[in-house]
This record gives sequence, structure tokens and C-alpha cells, in this order.
Amino acid sequence: MLLTIAVILLLLWLVGFIGFHVLGGFIHILLVLAIIMVLVRVIRGENPLK
Repeated sequence: MLLTIAVILLLLWLVGFIGFHVLGGFIHILLVLAIIMVLVRVIRGENPLK
């Protein structure tokens, strides 16, 4: 599930980066949050792909 969210956020980030400079900052924040969520799971020793 986390991987699905990360992929969706990555796609939204790419769309925002290419086409929508106004929403780009918000999408960057979401991407950073997704990366932090994955890192927290890795640090806890959980499988980040589930």
C-alpha cells in the first residue's frame, strides 16, 4: 500500500513539475512526506514495500 501511495505521489510530482508550477510546491511536500514514511518503515525494520 505504501508503495502504491509513493508511486502515485511520484506521478503527481512529475505532472506538477512539468505542467503546474503553482501546485508544484504542494506536490513536492507530499513527495517528501512519502519518502519520510518509507524511511521510517526501514528504520523500524519493517518491509517498506508492503
